[in-house]
Amino acid sequence: MNKSILILSLSLSTAGVAFGQSAVDALQLSQPDMKGTARFMGMAGAFGALGGDLSTLSQNPAGIGVYRSNELGFSLNLDCQSSTSEAQGFKHDMSQTKFLLNNIGAVLTMRLPSETLPNLNFGFTYNKGASFNRIYGGNIPKLSNSLSTYIAGISNAENLTENDVVSTDNYDPYNPMDGGYPAPWISILGYDSYLITPTGSGENTRWHGQWGEGTSGSGSFKVQEKGSVDEYNIAFGGNIKNVLYWGMDFDIVNLNYTMQSLWGENLNNAYVPDQNNELVKETANWGLGNYYNVHGSGFNYKLGVILKPIQELRIGFAFHTPTWYNLTENFVGSVDYQYGAEQSGSTSTNGGYMAYNDMSFRTPWKLIASVAGVIGNNFIISMDYEWVSYNKMKFSAPGSYGVSNDWDYGWDDGWGWYGSSAAASQPPTKSSVFDNDMYGDVNGDIENYYQSTNTVRLGAEYRVTPAFSLRAGYSYTTSPVKQRVRDDKEIIYTAGTRPNYRFDNHTYYITCGAGYRYQNFYVDLAYVYKNTSSQYHAYTPDVNSDVNQAIPSPQAKVDFNNSQIVLSAGFRF
Repeated sequence: MNKSILILSLSLSTAGVAFGQSAVDALQLSQPDMKGTARFMGMAGAFGALGGDLSTLSQNPAGIGVYRSNELGFSLNLDCQSSTSEAQGFKHDMSQTKFLLNNIGAVLTMRLPSETLPNLNFGFTYNKGASFNRIYGGNIPKLSNSLSTYIAGISNAENLTENDVVSTDNYDPYNPMDGGYPAPWISILGYDSYLITPTGSGENTRWHGQWGEGTSGSGSFKVQEKGSVDEYNIAFGGNIKNVLYWGMDFDIVNLNYTMQSLWGENLNNAYVPDQNNELVKETANWGLGNYYNVHGSGFNYKLGVILKPIQELRIGFAFHTPTWYNLTENFVGSVDYQYGAEQSGSTSTNGGYMAYNDMSFRTPWKLIASVAGVIGNNFIISMDYEWVSYNKMKFSAPGSYGVSNDWDYGWDDGWGWYGSSAAASQPPTKSSVFDNDMYGDVNGDIENYYQSTNTVRLGAEYRVTPAFSLRAGYSYTTSPVKQRVRDDKEIIYTAGTRPNYRFDNHTYYITCGAGYRYQNFYVDLAYVYKNTSSQYHAYTPDVNSDVNQAIPSPQAKVDFNNSQIVLSAGFRF
């Protein structure tokens, strides 16, 4: 896969500017979570054909048409997240607990003097669309290669010379103002921290990592993510003859995601430069750290209907447009190193200044089909099917909301804290620096890596007494990542100095709950267990290299286990 990207850099007195995203970032920003009221979550979110709940404004807005009275309510969530990473038979556990506001809102009902259109309803809610809170880490006891070799491979593919990456009083390789070629930031950072060393000069320059004959060692990683997607819903709807319920929802969405990550290596007999810049065998202990934040706002639209042909049957359908975001990224990377007993130090990208990038982003389309049965006055069973087109995510120029302009030119995607650029394994060469779509390569990777997902949600509610109900549910979502990618048969292009990535295999929820009604007041409680199986990669496997030059990828299986306790309370009048 050839990467042709125009590379430009601008310099400010307080921050460097570099541009770039990756398909990995797109998936991270688009995956939803099951958040909402305790009744909604106690039935695993299988509410698309039921309605009459504040959470349905974010799922099937036709649910607002079911209301026949006003409602005020809120939901609180105690989120206990744990992770277990396993590599080469060794396991490592980490955990954290967060307190969240899931949902707060109101529905107002306007009764009309009409049998055809008996009421119009209006709703205003805040709903947490997703929580990014995760922490995981572990050890790779026995490495078969080094990230430094990977960086050296990038530098050789780029035909970099030492002059391309060295900082002088008159030249900043991160922000060259003389029209010179800006090298990938991971190469500059690797050179400054002695992870890579050049031999030869000019066009004969060859780059070497620290791994060679006789080298051995271990690796370690830690990743902490936090943030959320917050939805502000404005919905209205009604019903026609109490048979067809309809609704539409306009959402304003705020996104804030932060990742701090670390990859470290402890090597014996590593090849590091001595004072004469000659490679010698020495111990090498270093850590590559990253800080990355993306934040911004967007909007979307939802439309839904619920059909009740008979009292015992409900059929629902909902359509969600993508969320169109305008986003800003901030990022920085650094390496701390210790070679032998005497050589130590630290260095950062862009002189330690935070870099940034503005962009537009479009999330996937979504369709939901639902069916529910009502048996007597005591029992409800419901099922949702949800389809999401992750291969249709798209980056574009700022302000274009996911619509690319063929006359826009691309920018450098080398930046930030630890990893390769989108050109990591095959970065843009000095002779191929123009492209008529600044995000064409990344959007192509999105189509290449991802597929549509299928989600099935099942829920049930049993009314034990007129005031007390029990609930249970199950939800399963297939992986958004193509099997070929999960089998390490594709090069994964990441952004800037962040070579690590993680792909989810599947996600399932098991839920239960209870509810109590007293006159106009209600209280609901739910327990939600969530499991996600993932695969962590320190960097991409180089599947296109010759067998003798292939770079293995340190990996670990990571299981996320979340337990949530959700409490909802409200008043209907």
